Amino acid sequence: MNGPAMAYGSRLSQQLQEGGIRDPRVLQAITQTPRQLFVDGGLALRAWENTALPIGQGQTISQPYIVARMTELLLERLGPGPVLEIGTGSGYQAAILASLVPQLCTVERIKSLQILARRRLKQLDLHNIAFKYGDGWQGWPSKAPFGGILVTAAASEVPPALLAQLADSGRLVIPVGDHYQVLRVIDRVGDEWVSQDVEAVRFVPLVPGETE
Repeated sequence: MNGPAMAYGSRLSQQLQEGGIRDPRVLQAITQTPRQLFVDGGLALRAWENTALPIGQGQTISQPYIVARMTELLLERLGPGPVLEIGTGSGYQAAILASLVPQLCTVERIKSLQILARRRLKQLDLHNIAFKYGDGWQGWPSKAPFGGILVTAAASEVPPALLAQLADSGRLVIPVGDHYQVLRVIDRVGDEWVSQDVEAVRFVPLVPGETE
């Protein structure tokens, strides 16, 4: 990134740290990932604000605090295997994750968003990402089991397919609910899933997509 962008990134990371984000890896990733690349040109001046922004198709790029918080929660307890992201969206969350994990698999149901995200992530020279166009409710069975799963839209209930694709000792981070949504962390311990609600959130709904 150029000098001004790095300065904006540092300022945003400082703001997130003051808001409770503690993992230095996550803060560094936020600093070094050019968020302006993931929004439309008309919103570029707002890219470094700690706020969600529209990206078209009724979708949003999440608030940086939420991106950082979900990433931090996921990294606390990763199991063996790749990480799965449900909802590629703008590609911003994928960029953060791909800079922190060895392999990322990401699923998106809206083709036009996926095409733009792939282009942006290629610009950042991130080559450890596999993309799938399809239904996030179904996960990505052929790539499972996953050491971690992160969902960037709110499900009315936790998708059973995602629980089944979670590796032993892996973690699922997912917003759950309709009118009232909560960020939920689910850890797999053998054949048991241990759930904890973290904080209230607001996401677009996880809508079923195409199936192969």
